[in-house]
Amino acid sequence: MSAFNVAKFGGTSVANFEAMSRCAAIIEANPNTKLVVSSACSGVTNLLVELANGVSEQERRAELLQKLANIHDTILSQLKDAAETAAEVYTILDTITSLAEAASIQASTKLTDHLVACGELMSTHILTQLMRERGIDAVRFDIRDVLRTDSDYGQAEPQLEAISQLAQEKLVPLCQQHVVITQGFIGSDEEGNTTTLGRGGSDYSAALIAEGVKSSGLEIWTDVPGIYTTDPRIAPKATPIPEISFSEASEMANFGAKILHPSTLLPALRHDIPVFVGSSKEPDNGGTWIRRKVESSPLFRALALRTNQTMITLHSAKMFQAYGFLAKVFEILAKHKVSVDLITTSEISVSLTLDKTGTAGGAPQLPQAAREELEELCTVDVEQNLSLVALIGNNMSSNRGHAKQVFGTLEDYNLRMICFGASPHNLCFLLEESVAKTAIEKLHRELFE
Repeated sequence: MSAFNVAKFGGTSVANFEAMSRCAAIIEANPNTKLVVSSACSGVTNLLVELANGVSEQERRAELLQKLANIHDTILSQLKDAAETAAEVYTILDTITSLAEAASIQASTKLTDHLVACGELMSTHILTQLMRERGIDAVRFDIRDVLRTDSDYGQAEPQLEAISQLAQEKLVPLCQQHVVITQGFIGSDEEGNTTTLGRGGSDYSAALIAEGVKSSGLEIWTDVPGIYTTDPRIAPKATPIPEISFSEASEMANFGAKILHPSTLLPALRHDIPVFVGSSKEPDNGGTWIRRKVESSPLFRALALRTNQTMITLHSAKMFQAYGFLAKVFEILAKHKVSVDLITTSEISVSLTLDKTGTAGGAPQLPQAAREELEELCTVDVEQNLSLVALIGNNMSSNRGHAKQVFGTLEDYNLRMICFGASPHNLCFLLEESVAKTAIEKLHRELFE
């Protein structure tokens, strides 16, 4: 099937009836769009996560459940023929009520995945009906029949061969006949249990689906018109980037640019699928194309900010001129499934930050059992309320003078864990969360304005 396009819509893009109608118009405008991946309606996943964490107060639980019902009822009330769709949505709301009650007694990662997946299941019922009422031949498809993962609930790992095979068997024939509406963020393991790819994983799942159906393009529709030199809410003079390379965009995603999930570009890069990022609110305003090769590669491309950082510092005199210490540290972290992001070392200490991979919100935590094992080797200090600032660019490690420009601009700030040289595409460091945004604004003014 030629010129087969996949379009993914984020939570704000399907927030209400008007937003969903804009999505439908975008789909209508591109006849090549045959597969649509939708997030939950804006705000829904946060409510579901709170319920999944266990709400013991019945009054609060009822309040959250009512908010969920209100969000979906408001959209359903604007459909011309909502009866069948409403019945499907209310059935899912009944399931949420039961699961929330179970979570109030005993929360678990498996239960959390089952519960938070309900947001996408409801939004796709509504979006499908809305599109049918506009005359689009749309069908809803449960992506759990294709997106196969392992059973690591909250941060499930996709099974690429199985996804590709199932996508070719089940999705491609359907897309040849209809516009298919399916869910982001969720999948299932071999036993049919619902899994999720981690918070923000709907972009990633859209890319995995695009890879599975051998798409010629992937569109990510969100609430901003493309990728900017930094978050415009922090630096008002931030400017959109028309074109960016996979390498640069990957660095931006990894270091906190919320516009893309860090893993999104891996499937696109594997199959050289160009990715477009645009605003569903302003689709005519253009956006950012992410490609393997781009025409310009400036020294400084963008600034990214990642909040909720956890830094672990390990001290031990036994590290001095010894071998095997770091191997033991990483063996313990791997045993407890703790993913490490940045790392810096000295003769007798090592500092590292933890990756945020699961579905629940907040800063990543060092499991108590992992901490106890590490304390048999060394002293362990845990610090939070930190933010990571990353400067993204090209050939940064081989250009002179710019480090002085960066650090000179930030001479009044206490920079921690400076990481530079491992990649030609970034320079990053930690700051106290309270000053991180002002530091970004100051750095953007110096380097980009």
